[in-house]
Amino acid sequence: MDEFDVIVVGGGSGGSAVAGRLAESGKSVCLLEAGPRNDNFLIKTPGFMPFLRNASNYRYDTVPQKGLNGRIGYQPRGRGLGGSSAINAMVYIRGNRWDYDNWAELGCDGWSYEDVLPYFKRAEHNVRGADEYHSDEGPLWVSDQKWPNSGSLAFVEAAAQLQLPRNADFNGAKQEGFGLYQVTQKDGERWSAARAYVEPKRGSKNLDIRIGVTVQKLEIEDGRVTGVTYTAGNRERTVKARGGVVLSAGAFNSPQILMLSGIGPAEHLRENGIDVICDKPAVGSDLQDHIDYVSSWETKSKDFIGDSLAGTARMAKAIIEHRRKRTGIMTTPYAEAGGFWTVMPDAPAPDIQWHFVPAMLEDHGREKVKGHGFSLHACVLRPESRGTVRLNSRNASDAPRLDPNFLDDDRDIATLREGVRLSHRIASSPSLSKYEPKDRFEINLEDDAQLDDLIRSRADTVYHPVGTCRMGADEDAVVDPTLKARGVDGLWIADASIMPRLVSGNTNAPSIMIGERCADFVKAELGA
Repeated sequence: MDEFDVIVVGGGSGGSAVAGRLAESGKSVCLLEAGPRNDNFLIKTPGFMPFLRNASNYRYDTVPQKGLNGRIGYQPRGRGLGGSSAINAMVYIRGNRWDYDNWAELGCDGWSYEDVLPYFKRAEHNVRGADEYHSDEGPLWVSDQKWPNSGSLAFVEAAAQLQLPRNADFNGAKQEGFGLYQVTQKDGERWSAARAYVEPKRGSKNLDIRIGVTVQKLEIEDGRVTGVTYTAGNRERTVKARGGVVLSAGAFNSPQILMLSGIGPAEHLRENGIDVICDKPAVGSDLQDHIDYVSSWETKSKDFIGDSLAGTARMAKAIIEHRRKRTGIMTTPYAEAGGFWTVMPDAPAPDIQWHFVPAMLEDHGREKVKGHGFSLHACVLRPESRGTVRLNSRNASDAPRLDPNFLDDDRDIATLREGVRLSHRIASSPSLSKYEPKDRFEINLEDDAQLDDLIRSRADTVYHPVGTCRMGADEDAVVDPTLKARGVDGLWIADASIMPRLVSGNTNAPSIMIGERCADFVKAELGA
């Protein structure tokens, strides 16, 4: 059958939630995904996360970043069922209450914190049980870490020694403070959005899952999206949608598919030989991402994960343990601990997030670092810099042209500067200083110019691009507050691209929440 009630393009965090919920409601759904099924032990074993550079990762690059001394940035993105939830660090963070209340103030009616909380809860199966902020009945498993590195516990203690409060639940009454992160795992395995929403429906008569396909364009007739054309190998096929299409290809690929379909900035489309169906300059604009700096220290202590004979033997044992029992240090998300704090005087909510990693990292883990030590990420939670996603060509198989425009706005580096300084104060606190850590990039931290140069030479993304199909009440917005596309009928968008402002935290949980909401919007329009 090549006609369905709804076609969902993209099986990532948002798309998995949409497809699963619509299929559950009885709609016939076709889920189109470019990558593989992602049903293997490398994906499911949390500790293999740094090595997921295969077919499950698009491994995009940016254009040279003037704010990063002309360097090309790395943009890993999930490819395959589960999307980035199949390759991420599994940190379960929703963002700050202020983020969603701000969306509502910007004109996104129905998106305040009180509006979105029920959808976060609907998605969640928290091992701690249900309360005012959490549920234990949803499909997305959220677990406590049982085998954190001793250094991660020392980090939380080090922050407390600076009078920075502990926080056992960053998704509860308040976000501020430091602690261990909860993670999207079940019984020691990664629990991606696909495992939560799609795999339980596999084999049901009304969910048709097609992997390894490249979407060429949306089919649009008389101003309405009626289907999707894709290729699988050398074959081209068109599937029809009676009710509509949900585009959930992510902050980079959703705008790419819109532009390939004739929806986007008219002049740019014409430059690429694409007929303009809907002139929409906001498509591919407003790109926002968390700029992140990783401080790194070397230690003599081998308590930390590291590249040495002892470290390799320890990990080999851990892999065997995990294969047998799903326990031990291979359950690590690497970003085991962290926190949220305010470093600038005018911030309405915490403006820096930290991720503590009990290992030394360089170039997103792609460069081997000998020895043992720890790293501390600091990222700017609400950056002011804005970038773009554009086409490199009209070939759907070509990567889009990504320009996050990092550190274009001076407010971002001013905030990051203070975040890095606090990172070093925490590392100097007794609980961590007992390891006698040696700073791998020693400079005078109080010298703005020196620190700025170090930041520009090493900072990069912490993998949270959003905003390229932004939601809003204004006619210029790509989607309205029910996630319906403006300018064409029969199209919804459900992924991080719709965020009008980047949330103060990791983006997987919010993307799943957006998918949950979109399923409700589609059902309301088509009849439940």
